[in-house]
Amino acid sequence: MKNLLNINYVLFCLSFHFSFITQARSPDSIYFSNIRSVKLYKSGDLYSYPVITLNGNDKLELHFDDMDGDVKFYYYSFQLCDADWRPANVQAFDYIRGFLSNRITTYRMSSLISTRYTHYMAVIPERNSVPSRGGNYLLKVYLNDDTTKIAFTRRFLVVNSKVQVSGFITQPYNARWFRTHQRIQAQVIPMQGKIQIISPQDLKMVIVPNYIWKQSQYFDRPTFFRGNFFEYSDEEAGTFPAGKEWRWVDLRSLRIRSERMLKIIDSDTSKRIDVYVNPDSERSHQLYVYFRDYNGLFSIENRDQPNAFWQSEYAWVHFTYVPKGNRAYPGKNVYIFGELTQYECNENSRMTFNEEKGVYEKALYLKQGFYNYNYVTVPDNQTGNISYEFTEGNFWGTENAYMLLVYFRPPGARADELVGYALLNSFFQQ
Repeated sequence: MKNLLNINYVLFCLSFHFSFITQARSPDSIYFSNIRSVKLYKSGDLYSYPVITLNGNDKLELHFDDMDGDVKFYYYSFQLCDADWRPANVQAFDYIRGFLSNRITTYRMSSLISTRYTHYMAVIPERNSVPSRGGNYLLKVYLNDDTTKIAFTRRFLVVNSKVQVSGFITQPYNARWFRTHQRIQAQVIPMQGKIQIISPQDLKMVIVPNYIWKQSQYFDRPTFFRGNFFEYSDEEAGTFPAGKEWRWVDLRSLRIRSERMLKIIDSDTSKRIDVYVNPDSERSHQLYVYFRDYNGLFSIENRDQPNAFWQSEYAWVHFTYVPKGNRAYPGKNVYIFGELTQYECNENSRMTFNEEKGVYEKALYLKQGFYNYNYVTVPDNQTGNISYEFTEGNFWGTENAYMLLVYFRPPGARADELVGYALLNSFFQQ
């Protein structure tokens, strides 16, 4: 028994050490080039964010493809993180009830299509491995139960409700942002008998727009408080560019062209499929038009075959963006932005300007489904500070979703606990 504990402790230390290495990249990262179409969402809701209640009945579904098309031994584990997604200084035994790692045993080879891959699926948490405290969690999937061979990571949230969270969305007072931004005002009321607040700074608030963590705002103290009531309404920190409704492309069928498809090239002599999306133009000076979107997410769906997960084709999807005057933006790069590119501005999402045609171009290897995306600009030699100003424009009445997250760390505690969650939507403004 003693040797088993020592082995588990060594495995935890290796895992904890590797977590610091992975923090150099986004917590939502893919490390193996053969891994595609990673999705983690609430069971039964393709367009949901992975949020569950502590000790509740909520389940998450994990789906991903291994493009090698063989059978591998993938395992997963959880890492508790603080509000800023740095690994918490807590041993795994203190936040996992049951086994520290679990093998993914449900998989299926692709069938009835030309693309070869193995689809893996897991329902989380399992009965023998459950988070035992609220907080930010990092799902880590790795090969052969070796935590140094990590394939990909994904965030999810476990809420231990101890406060009531509410909020509303208004136009900012600041004249610079009045027509282009949205202001979030949030209120927190601790539940009697469940939490003891000594100082107003014990509670932290994080607001995440459209599930984009890189654009989130962190409040380390309330704007003002009165007794058992805390309000977070600082206009500078709580104001976000509104953007416009997300663009979309429907890839659920590769036999019939959908509305946004220009053409499909599927040769009988090649396994490759190319889909050309209608060229997109600049929207910054166009009038705002509402249409339903999924705020940057994508889903794996199929109208050609019975099962979307292992009977969906992959295709090279060609995007074309036409800038004003067919001229490149000086000092800026253009990126395809959304969950389809993991909200990352890097070489995998950067578009190339075609001097001859006067357009930006990029091809992405995507599985059949429904995809939201936008175009953003980033100054040269930078990876942050994304802007919709030149490509999409901003309109204050845009439908957006905002996650309100409340964290609590009592004196002497070693990790932030997620004690409150609410999801706001600005749809009422239409």
